[in-house]
Amino acid sequence: QGIFVLGLPYALLYSGYSGLFLIVLAAALCCYTGKILISCLYEENEDGQLVRVRDTYEDIANACCKKLSPKLGGIVVNMTQVIELIMTCILYLVVSGNLLSHSFPYVPVTEKTWSVIACVTLLPCVFIRTLKIVSKLSQLCSLVHFIIILVVMTYCLTQIHQWSWAKFRLSIEFDDFLVSVGVIIFSYTSQIFLPTLEGNMKNPGEFRCMLNWTHFFACVLKTTFALTAFLTWGEETKEVITDNLPSFLQTVVNLCLLTKALLSYPLPFFAATEIVYACISRGNHSNYGSPLFALGVRGSFLLLTLLMAMFIPHFALLMGLTGSVTGAAMTFLLPSLFHLKLKWKKLSFLEKCADISVFILGFLCSLAGIVCSIKGLLEVF
Repeated sequence: QGIFVLGLPYALLYSGYSGLFLIVLAAALCCYTGKILISCLYEENEDGQLVRVRDTYEDIANACCKKLSPKLGGIVVNMTQVIELIMTCILYLVVSGNLLSHSFPYVPVTEKTWSVIACVTLLPCVFIRTLKIVSKLSQLCSLVHFIIILVVMTYCLTQIHQWSWAKFRLSIEFDDFLVSVGVIIFSYTSQIFLPTLEGNMKNPGEFRCMLNWTHFFACVLKTTFALTAFLTWGEETKEVITDNLPSFLQTVVNLCLLTKALLSYPLPFFAATEIVYACISRGNHSNYGSPLFALGVRGSFLLLTLLMAMFIPHFALLMGLTGSVTGAAMTFLLPSLFHLKLKWKKLSFLEKCADISVFILGFLCSLAGIVCSIKGLLEVF
């Protein structure tokens, strides 16, 4: 459950009843693309048993493009992954600076300086070498997130006397609806991490079951949270729902959000640096031949994310543009395309139709997001 969840009530403000349907549909689609992506890692051996013959998203892409160019698919996927992961890291730094400046408004420090301070606290990230440490930090991140959700929902339940279903929209504006689609879909995205996650599971056979349950609970939590918050504030719902809270709760929640943003940073940071280091060392992924060089790669990444967070103007619009391209590609376009390419002869007619439908839907979402983002950038400039 990422920071995007806090924008779901705002998404309902513009999508109305269709937003509730979208939350359920997005869960089903992202769960499906996660499964077909992992199925691309496996092939049947002579005995008809499934064997894991690929390890990463890159390996799947290379297998699909080997007739055209043995490395082309992997290069495209790696570039897409790294761009999205870097943008995610930058977003966490921007959010951290914003939250610190709002939490301590009387301290004469600019938002950019707060981002630098936040980055300094993240320096230990350059020494992380295993996914196990990242998983512990992510567990703490989840705990903090549930505290935030609990605080918001508890306050909303105290206002239950003023709830009204009349606050929901029946008619929607197309541009506003597209914003809602982006927020809802990208609150579920996890495909970048799935091959690594499945490969690190003690029992990979339970992956599909795990994916079903996590997406089911995510869907229930998102729907409940978005509904209770929107019914409480209605038309006054803000982009980040915590801004609607009374001032005495806002500071506490902002500090929790800051903790969550800092604890969320190591996962995309670790994933991005692992991809880059693996490419540089020609696939020598598990054995760091030169620890100093690996440290230099991670240190450079940390500095790069800080510089971009400080100096890129109109970051939110650029994030939207990047997310529309990379997010839709990694979540919908590539998994369905790879599945069709690698498993075409073994897929049933319905499975082929499902993959093609997901591809078309992903393409339309990506195209609409690009148009809206470019339109916003042109208006700004």
